[in-house]
Amino acid sequence: KKLVDMVAQNAAQGLEQLTIRRIHESTNNARATEELQEALSLPRPPTRIECYDISNIQGTNAVGSMVVFEDGRPKSSDYRRFQIKKVAGIDDYSMMREVLTRRFKRLSEARKKERENGDSSPNGKSDNAWGIIPDLVIIDGGKGHLGAALQVFLELGIDDIPLCSLAKENEELFVPYEKDPIVLPRSSQGLFLVQRARDEAHRFAITFHRQRRSKSSVKSSLDLVPGVGPKRKKMLIRRFGSVKNIREASLEDVASVPGMTLTVARAIKDHI
Repeated sequence: KKLVDMVAQNAAQGLEQLTIRRIHESTNNARATEELQEALSLPRPPTRIECYDISNIQGTNAVGSMVVFEDGRPKSSDYRRFQIKKVAGIDDYSMMREVLTRRFKRLSEARKKERENGDSSPNGKSDNAWGIIPDLVIIDGGKGHLGAALQVFLELGIDDIPLCSLAKENEELFVPYEKDPIVLPRSSQGLFLVQRARDEAHRFAITFHRQRRSKSSVKSSLDLVPGVGPKRKKMLIRRFGSVKNIREASLEDVASVPGMTLTVARAIKDHI
């Protein structure tokens, strides 16, 4: 009985500590959004925040990311990633413009559809994540990145979504049409929130970039193997994902890929 009582007591204490942590977290998140509302002169605390980042190496395998925080917490189901399709070379500003244009064109289309159908949801939200209107958009970068984002908003006629950028060097916030940055106290919950959003956008972007780079590496290596055309290349990438995995796979595993022959599998293993 003592053991049962001890287990029950530990469970109760654990639940109490979890409840306290959640209350503390909710309090901090509420304080964070209130601080951002005041610092950025927002019409209301930013319940939904979208943050954007670009990742590339010397302009190759460039990608963009969109992460979402709701009530101060990541909402991974609404994350989106973008392959840069129209920009060649090293041009982060143009890449950011492409990402934001694609995202907010979808928002504009969703808004138009709702107006036509007359079935808008509360707070201007729809069931489609693309149609949800953010309370604040954060761009990872300085004035140049902010200017690129503002250009997209102006071109799309968006004037009701607050926009800012977070410059990493001094952790300063920039807003359109203001020369001087907004500097939040280092202990500010609002600063912690935008930093978390920025770091999460960076993590999400760089993870996607590495995936693309790995696939690109596989493709370039396989391009040199006689007998490996587009279909076989696609099947190999789907099965193994990286050159390292193909290298570590047995000859039999490579030969078992649909459409593969033992002769071509041996050529692949010899090459890589």
